[in-house]
Amino acid sequence: MWHAYLNATSIEEVLQALKDKGERARIVAGGTDLILELERGVRTGVDTLIDVTRIPNLEQITLDEDGNIHLGALVTHNHCVESKLIRERAYPLARAAWEVGAPQIRNRGTVAGNLITASPANDTITPLIALGASVTLQSLNGIRNIPLQDFYTGVRKTVMQPDEMLVDISFPALTPTQRGAFIKLALRRAQAISLVNVAIVLDTSSSLSAGIEADTVRSASITLGAVAPTIIHAPEAEKYLEGKKLTTEVIEEAARLTMNASKPIDDIRSSAVYRREMVRVCTLRGLRSMLNGEEQAGMPSEAVLLWGVRKSEGGSQNAEVGMQSTHESPLSPIETTINGKKYTFKNGHDKTLLRLLREDGNLIGTKEGCAEGECGACTIFLDGKAVMACLVPAPRAHGAEIITIEGLSNLDSGSLLPQSQERQNLHPVQDAFIQHGAVQCGYCTPGFIMSAAKLLEEKENPTHNEIEQALTGNLCRCTGYYKIVQAIEDANKINL
Repeated sequence: MWHAYLNATSIEEVLQALKDKGERARIVAGGTDLILELERGVRTGVDTLIDVTRIPNLEQITLDEDGNIHLGALVTHNHCVESKLIRERAYPLARAAWEVGAPQIRNRGTVAGNLITASPANDTITPLIALGASVTLQSLNGIRNIPLQDFYTGVRKTVMQPDEMLVDISFPALTPTQRGAFIKLALRRAQAISLVNVAIVLDTSSSLSAGIEADTVRSASITLGAVAPTIIHAPEAEKYLEGKKLTTEVIEEAARLTMNASKPIDDIRSSAVYRREMVRVCTLRGLRSMLNGEEQAGMPSEAVLLWGVRKSEGGSQNAEVGMQSTHESPLSPIETTINGKKYTFKNGHDKTLLRLLREDGNLIGTKEGCAEGECGACTIFLDGKAVMACLVPAPRAHGAEIITIEGLSNLDSGSLLPQSQERQNLHPVQDAFIQHGAVQCGYCTPGFIMSAAKLLEEKENPTHNEIEQALTGNLCRCTGYYKIVQAIEDANKINL
C-alpha cells in the first residue's frame, strides 16, 4: 500500500519530507481512515507515509490565558473523552468523541485526522464548528490559521496544501453562561457512521442584566453533520432563538427551522426525507435536554478507554518507546518487542501490523475478520493500549511494545484471582471463558479476550454497562454475547 515509511521525531522532519515528496506523501497518525482509503483505492498516487506519533508534546490538551482550548495534532478521541477540561468546558466535543467508533478506534484515531478526512458525517467536526474552532497549518513556508468553517470546500475536500501539517486545533472554552449538547443518530449505538448529527451551543443569561430576563438565549450556534456536502449552520434557527426562553413552542419552531437548513441526499444508509425529519427530531432532543439540564445524560462519568491504568490529564500516553532517532522503512529493519521477545523484521514494511504479526511473526492467534476496524478480532495491545492491528501500519511497530493473545498469560493480572494449577499458563480471563463456555466458533474469541483483559486492568470490578462499553468494538457473528459477558463478570471471582 506504500513503498516508504518514515517514523519522524520532529515537526521539522515532517515538513521537509512533505516538501520533498509533495502529493506522493501522506501524514499518518491514527491511520483509522487513511489505511482504509489506501486499501480501497480512494487515495491514489501515495508512496510514502510519514508517521508523526513519535513526535513529543503533540498529544496535549491545554487552556491558554485567553480562555482558548488547544488540541495538539496527536490528541485522540479517547484523550478528549478522558479530559476533564474538555468535559467541563467543551462538552459537545467530549460527547462526539465518545460516540466515535469503539475504544480501540478512539485509542488510535486523532481529532486532527477526523477533521482532515473531511467527511460531512465525521462526528467531531460538527461540535468544533459550533464551538468556533480554528486550525493551524504549518509548512516550511510559514504558518496560517484558518477558521474551521472555512477549512472545507466540499465532500472530503479542504484548503490544506500537500506540504502542510495541521499542528493545532483551538477554540474558545465555554463560559459559565454557555452550555452545549451533541446528538448523534446512527444505525446502531457504536461502530456506526452518523446518519445525522447535531451540535448545539447556547449562551443564556444567568440573571436579570441589561434588560434581559434570566434564562433567555443571548446567542445560539447550531451545526449539522451528514446533511450537506460540508458541516453547516442553521442560521434561521440560531437567529430565531436569540432573545427567547426555551419553551415547548420555541423548541419546536427552532427544530423546524433547523430541519429546513438541511440539504441531505439519498444514499445507502438513509433517504433524504428521513434525514430531514431526523434533523428536526435530533434538534428537539438536544434543546429539550438542555431545557431540562439533561444534556449529559447517557455519558459515563468515567468512560471505558481500554488504556489499562489511567494516565494524567491530557493523555500523556504518547510517550512512545525507543524512538531516539528517525527510522525509515524499508531502509532499516523493523525492530520491536512482542510478548516480551525481541523481533527484527527485514520484510513486511508495506503491510498492516496484523499481517506482519501473522505472516512474518507467525503469531496467528490475532485474527483477520474484516480488515477494516469493524469486528475487533485483531485486537492487540500497542504501547499499553488496545488497538485494532488491521488499521496500524506495520512499521509503527518499530520500537514499540506489543502484546498479542499468545503473550496474554504473561501479564500481571493484578487483583484477579489465581487459576487452577492445570491452567496456570492461561490469563484469568481465558480461564473464565473456559469455565463459562464463552466460545462458539472461536474465531472472534482472541479479540474479546484481549478487550476484556484490558478492561479488568483498567477497572477492577467493572459494571455490566462498562463490560458492554469495552466490547463495542468486538463482534461475535455467532451471537454468543451472554456467555462472554458472564465470563468477564466472573473473571475477578473465579477461585478454582
